[in-house]
Amino acid sequence: MDEGRAHASLVFEGDDAVAWCEYGTPEELPNMYHRKQYDTELDLLPDYRITCLFVDKGHRRSGLASVVLEGALDLISRAGGGLVEGYPHDIQGQKVSVLYNGTRRQFERAGFAYVRPKGTRNCMMRKTIRSSA
Repeated sequence: MDEGRAHASLVFEGDDAVAWCEYGTPEELPNMYHRKQYDTELDLLPDYRITCLFVDKGHRRSGLASVVLEGALDLISRAGGGLVEGYPHDIQGQKVSVLYNGTRRQFERAGFAYVRPKGTRNCMMRKTIRSSA
């Protein structure tokens, strides 16, 4: 059911969603970790936020995280584009299991620019997406 709260790009295997990337406007996705720090250091409100990037355990290390991230950016482009923020883990080259936010390196490969740290192990990254509408 479409309740207008958030959106996602999805990858299915049969009837099962095995990867997704959730995105939405700040109004649709107001909650986040380290919100007090975010609000204190806010310089520019984005048009969209990417708040969750997940790949099922049996499908990790298959490239699906990049597929769903690019899928979300494509959907944002079709919706008119704008400034997009993501909050990936900034693991600084360490091998760490990252379940729900993706990594800084992954976002850099998708063209995002580092803005600043957010909390102790995450960062804020931004990318402007052109409209394809």
